[in-house]
Amino acid sequence: MVLKIFFPQCCNRADSGLLVGRWISGHDSAVVLAVIHYPFIPGQVKQYIQQMQAQSGVELSVLGSWSLPKDGQEGMESFLRDLSTIFPQKRWLQINREMGKTGFTCQILNRDQTAAAGAGGEEEKVIFVHYEQRKVMLSQLHPIENGVPDPKTEAIFVSLTCSSSPLVQMFHTVAHNQPLFFLDKYDDGPLKSTHWQSEGREASIIVELLKQASVPLCLLIGWLLSIWTWICNIRIFSLYPLRFLFSKLSTCVQLSYRTEHMRALSSVKPATGHTQFMRKANILVSFLVDVALGMLLIWWLYRDNHITMLANTLVPAADHVAKELEELLQWLMGAPAGLKMNRALDQVLGRFFLYHIHLWISYIHLMSPFIEGILWYGGLSACLGLTFALSLLSDMVALLTFHIYCFYVYGARLYCLKIYGLSSLWRLFRGKKWNVLRQRVDSCSYDLDQLFIGTLLFTILLFLLPTTALYYLVFTLLRLVVVLFQGVLHLSVDFINSFPLFAMGLRICRSYRLAEGVKFRVLCEEPGTALHLLMEINPLKCSTVVQTYRTPTYSCYPKDSWAALVKKLFVGELIYPWRHKTTKTD
Repeated sequence: MVLKIFFPQCCNRADSGLLVGRWISGHDSAVVLAVIHYPFIPGQVKQYIQQMQAQSGVELSVLGSWSLPKDGQEGMESFLRDLSTIFPQKRWLQINREMGKTGFTCQILNRDQTAAAGAGGEEEKVIFVHYEQRKVMLSQLHPIENGVPDPKTEAIFVSLTCSSSPLVQMFHTVAHNQPLFFLDKYDDGPLKSTHWQSEGREASIIVELLKQASVPLCLLIGWLLSIWTWICNIRIFSLYPLRFLFSKLSTCVQLSYRTEHMRALSSVKPATGHTQFMRKANILVSFLVDVALGMLLIWWLYRDNHITMLANTLVPAADHVAKELEELLQWLMGAPAGLKMNRALDQVLGRFFLYHIHLWISYIHLMSPFIEGILWYGGLSACLGLTFALSLLSDMVALLTFHIYCFYVYGARLYCLKIYGLSSLWRLFRGKKWNVLRQRVDSCSYDLDQLFIGTLLFTILLFLLPTTALYYLVFTLLRLVVVLFQGVLHLSVDFINSFPLFAMGLRICRSYRLAEGVKFRVLCEEPGTALHLLMEINPLKCSTVVQTYRTPTYSCYPKDSWAALVKKLFVGELIYPWRHKTTKTD
């Protein structure tokens, strides 16, 4: 049988005294948390342990004694050995270290005060696992199963009493005994101890002041959010046209998304667990970075009169795009690439699209006096964050290219009509028909008139298909260019909204805070002493951190697979490659 003793590195040179910690029930393991130095009064030690146990909620006890002989303390070892009668335990650890040696020797005493085994004993062996108390206390262990973090990590820490892993219980024991670490050997008190001592106790005053100031700030933000919610719930905004329009504008969707984030941040309830704390921290850091980038954008826009330059460039750019589209339509109305098209249909489609271009250019020139004002006031939205500016830019691109979208819809509907007409007539030739109720192809008998009309329509649609397909292909490519640009904007917004900046900062600067597991290496293996291992924390991989702590967003994801999108493009169905996906943010 092997007894594992988790021993803090900060106690390697502690003065002689008592070992305070916890026996891990069901396992031959013990966690040492601190060493209480001699002199001490046993009654005060018991009272102090009961007080710490009530505050931490973890069962603590005196595990045994720690002896580091010094001049004038020759009888200290036997004195500490006799203390096992005052602190009755099933097993009493008597750990000794000699000056000049790295390793420890350990004797395990039963209640009858007899030595059960030594460091090299035959009945029970001892392995010391040295750990860095600060890193273990501040780290969060993420059990990994099949390369993926367990989503119920926090539930595991809550129900550690029934956990079968001594390592998880060891992490839990150290993390939940922070009150024990407030007692320092330099404090004025009846007990002196050695353990890791936080260097930030003085900063706790600042933290408390920030906590006190955050309460009225959260109340103010909550009050402003309630007013904003009341405005949004006005009946006029609930009408179908406005509700439909707001659901399609990226700026409105981003505004509602940030509103939910502000509700989560303004909640006066403290974070109850690691997951909720990390979520709030990621949201806060993401919001601050978003606002900082937005302020940088405002500084650039309003410096050196860049808005006027953009306004003066926008109308000529629209004219240039219209001119290029007119030249493209003139090319399609001729003999594009030497192809012989149906002249009548070619002229009808070309003139129809040219008329739309002229209407759109007239609209742009009508709005040209107001463009600078729109850009000036629209640029102020960046003070709410760079994501608002990018969402507004996406909406502006959608409005400025609305004619291209119309061309795509017209061409796609006409092409789709012909494709489905040809497929239906092709089934007619084979004596088949589409059963709408059962969603399958069934056999059917047709008379001579139906076959004649079907042949005539099939011939007409087949010879008109190349002209329609050419227009559909050209305008679909133009639409995909616009969609690709908007997709880049949406993905940028999604990256800023969902990327866990706080968690990634912890992974880079304090890698031990997010632990995937531990690894061991031999620290000391001296003859006559127990085996000593050093426990080191394995940090989570960066990809795992992003996957675990990514903030849920409305986001933009492909609605279908690439094969499904290609199929829809081939048959002429309308596609919306980027959609708003609603996910829970609780």
